Amino acid sequence: MDFEFSDLQNDIRAGVREVCSRFDLDYWRHSHEEHTYPTEFVKAMSDAGWLGALIPEEYGGSGLGFTEGAIILEEVNRSGGNSNQVHAQMYTMGALLRHGSEEQKRKYLPQIANGSLRLQTFAVTEPDAGTDTTKIKTFAEKKGDRYIINGQKIFISRFNNTDLMLLLARTTPLDKVEKRTHGISLFLIDTREVGNGIESTKISTMLGGDTNQLFFNDLEVPEECLIGEEGRGLYCVMDGMVAERILVSGSALGNGKWFIDQAVKYANERVVFNRPIGQNQGIQFPIAQAYMELQAAEALMYKAATKFDNNLQAGAEANMAKYLCSEAAYHAAEACMQTHGGYAAANEYHINRKWMQARMMKIAPISSNLILSYVGQHVLKMPRSY
Repeated sequence: MDFEFSDLQNDIRAGVREVCSRFDLDYWRHSHEEHTYPTEFVKAMSDAGWLGALIPEEYGGSGLGFTEGAIILEEVNRSGGNSNQVHAQMYTMGALLRHGSEEQKRKYLPQIANGSLRLQTFAVTEPDAGTDTTKIKTFAEKKGDRYIINGQKIFISRFNNTDLMLLLARTTPLDKVEKRTHGISLFLIDTREVGNGIESTKISTMLGGDTNQLFFNDLEVPEECLIGEEGRGLYCVMDGMVAERILVSGSALGNGKWFIDQAVKYANERVVFNRPIGQNQGIQFPIAQAYMELQAAEALMYKAATKFDNNLQAGAEANMAKYLCSEAAYHAAEACMQTHGGYAAANEYHINRKWMQARMMKIAPISSNLILSYVGQHVLKMPRSY
């Protein structure tokens, strides 16, 4: 196993850092506090080709793998940015590339690759179903060559800043299927053409940004919007979710490294009682421990990404990587907070904003408890806990 990054991967890191260097911490603080979408940053990343990195070259992208995708998002967060504003365009490729029709790919991927079209929304979660996706109630009824969709989704990110949306809906009622994972379909919706079919209501969250509750009211979409086979959408989504776990792990890893960088810098510079505080074990040890946790989590994340890129089963590794990266990043955040003391609460240091990002990654897009349940049941073969 090669533990060194290739020249190409190192060049990717350098290229992403160059773009990120144009957007300082105050840019991200303003985006956070004013709840504005980082349009300029998204355009810069698109123009540089980084948001189309996973799209095959034949459709105008760079044809890179999810290993490189994780590197890109890691560098965004390590720069002090917020990759949550752009990552959906990358992880949705897991479902679209593997299960989308050739017509869908040729129609949309070149525009996504050049940045003229955004695919930034993945509508799965519902108020009552939560992470029990088989219990979703949003329903798409087939009528002729069209589907009529009714229902609602919650905690849907970036809806007001996207052109396309992946939507998961039932096409067969739960009580009419042999397996509860059947009868769910995946759709690629052009949000520019929905008219009054979708009503959105913003949800205010601690992270700011564009988070919404969506209501579908007799939304009509052509059957060409269906991705994969009708009733098999949950299996299409699984690829998207594995991809999401890997990329979110990269984002968490970037956060963790940012916290370590800030903590080490401050610990070396801050002098109390005539000595740098980093000389004190009470400061030094938590930072060192968080750093080691990040190193271990990083190794598992790249194992997951490598397996996924080689079309191997990577669900277990991707879930465990997401757990370990988010936990390690949070421990780094806590160490950074403690190192800065009262200054960590001051907005000018940006630590409180990034701390919120790190904390949210323990519960989104999937909570740490559910990953523990997954590992207990599917990896260790213990009885189902829920």
